[in-house]
Amino acid sequence: MNTSAVIKPITVFATDVRFSNEVIQVYLSDGRVVSVPIEWFPALRDATEEQRNKWRLIGRGVGIHWEEIDEDLFVDGLLKH
Repeated sequence: MNTSAVIKPITVFATDVRFSNEVIQVYLSDGRVVSVPIEWFPALRDATEEQRNKWRLIGRGVGIHWEEIDEDLFVDGLLKH
């Protein structure tokens, strides 16, 4: 009997981003929501609400980009914290 199994990584994508005063919430394609302190990202912390809300998904959702403040977040990095 072969007991070894091949485990394929599941790629998870960002689908939405929301902010509170202290937290960034990234909604994922598998139903999870990752919440991280906005303090971890000084460019986002210091941005205006309008700038924070001007994001776009990159790579079908592997990351999030904010053009005006030149900031990128990647889902795999958020999941490692």
